[in-house]
Amino acid sequence: MQKTLFFVFSLIGLLAYAQTPAIKTSDTIINVENKKEHPLSTGYFPIGFFDIDLKTLVKYNNYEGVRLGIGGLTNDKLFENYKLGGYVAYGFIDAKVKYGLGASVRVNKEKKTWIKLFYADDIKEIGTFDFLTDARVYSIFEPRLINIIQFYKYREYYANITSELSPKLLSEFRIAHSNVENIENYFFIDNSRFYHNYKLSEASFSFRYSPKTNFFTNEDGTREYFDGLPKISGQVTQGFKGVGESDFNYTKIGLKFDYFIKRKDLSSTNILLEGLLAIGDVPLTHLFHSYPNQPNKLDWTGRFSVAGVQSFETMHFGEFYSDKLSMLQIKHSLRRFKLTEKWKPELVIITRHAMGDISKIDKHFGIPFKSLKHVYNESGVELNKIIFGFGLSFAYRYGYYHLPSFEENVSFKFTFNLKV
Repeated sequence: MQKTLFFVFSLIGLLAYAQTPAIKTSDTIINVENKKEHPLSTGYFPIGFFDIDLKTLVKYNNYEGVRLGIGGLTNDKLFENYKLGGYVAYGFIDAKVKYGLGASVRVNKEKKTWIKLFYADDIKEIGTFDFLTDARVYSIFEPRLINIIQFYKYREYYANITSELSPKLLSEFRIAHSNVENIENYFFIDNSRFYHNYKLSEASFSFRYSPKTNFFTNEDGTREYFDGLPKISGQVTQGFKGVGESDFNYTKIGLKFDYFIKRKDLSSTNILLEGLLAIGDVPLTHLFHSYPNQPNKLDWTGRFSVAGVQSFETMHFGEFYSDKLSMLQIKHSLRRFKLTEKWKPELVIITRHAMGDISKIDKHFGIPFKSLKHVYNESGVELNKIIFGFGLSFAYRYGYYHLPSFEENVSFKFTFNLKV
């Protein structure tokens, strides 16, 4: 297996570096920056002095069902140095209202430095780790959200300061206090005490460094245009027991390298390497998963859904959780096939690998899961943009975590890629 993995990595590495990245001039960047942004490319639709956040309008998941909402923030037409914003949403299955409300003040225009206060009462997926500065880069469609099944409720207050320390460096410092209420029948055991609900006080520092990326930041988010070296994201989160009646002490560290290479022949390669580490008493809600995206159905037809952008398509939800985790994903996109002027499908070759472990598995009670202490492997292909942005995805699970039958190891889904 080790020889096989070495061969796979070497082969894809040769594909990635065999050609020279395409060169773009500064004139291209200037023209892009001056071009008026389409609402779908920024994530906001302006109506007078208010920008509607398109991400809040319609979502779907297995807990809420259809989630309808509205949200956004004020723009410079109302206040130049202040923003008021928030959102409200309703899930039709759980029949609950979720909302958030906050305000921001700009303290340094040159560095685009903002201080923000925010309160949210909402739900979140178990085991997610969000790089705070990555959230400022907008995505119109988050396909993996459709398949998620394990959530927890939270009520959170936070204050943060965001800044563009240099044209290539985004940063954020945040302090937060949250009340966590588990939806699942889960308990964290610490000193013979069973915690089903708990309080957390955290301080986080996050950065995103793009050494060879030309981008500009405006009130509608961060837009990136040209990659030459990896974008590097890092984050450290410290939990403080006893602060605001917080129940646990812990440290969480994340580091991510995201390398996107465009070539003169119009092919491209995306290499994503991510490492996560948690030390201390961390409940399952705040540990790590590997972005699983395989619905827990018996046959492949019941698992047919939408493929994610960076998710493991053959890994089942809730199958693995880790306090130490590393992931490698490589996607090589061939030059699009020009069948007609408007019909240009794209073939993408994908391989994903993950390895992790959990040191205090006996502290987690109620949700069964496994440790990812061996290498998890899946590879596959996507045929994207077949019609109206829709395509097909196929992936196969192999190696140590290979399941008994062929059908259990297969993921067959549709993809969706929207370009505006």
